[in-house]
Amino acid sequence: MSKYRNPALTVDTIIINDDKIVLIKRLNDPYKDYWALPGGFVEYGEKVEDAAIREAREETGLDVELDSLVGVYSDPNRDPRGHTVTVCYKAHITSGILKSDTDASDAKYINIEDLPNQQLAFDHEDILRDAKLIK
Repeated sequence: MSKYRNPALTVDTIIINDDKIVLIKRLNDPYKDYWALPGGFVEYGEKVEDAAIREAREETGLDVELDSLVGVYSDPNRDPRGHTVTVCYKAHITSGILKSDTDASDAKYINIEDLPNQQLAFDHEDILRDAKLIK
């Protein structure tokens, strides 16, 4: 008898502030020391929208309001730990001071025009391209 397996559900948030976005530097593997969008795993019983807001606060110290859905990313190879599906949102800051926390060793505002020069984790370059922030 085989065990039924599901992909893990995650969220990512593109936090936009004027002509900058917030990236976090990953504290842990995979992609340790790579820049990434704030995000993480959805907890059981949690709405993805609430998870996106929670993860943004936990990793950046910022309170955000979601603006729009960017997309759903489900490539089974997007995360080397296993099959994950992420739901990505665009958001804006409502309050807070940017500081790294939980799974981030750093958090900073990056000029949108500098995004192509960043070493990004997972499929975050594809996500930013779909969000029309990079070419």
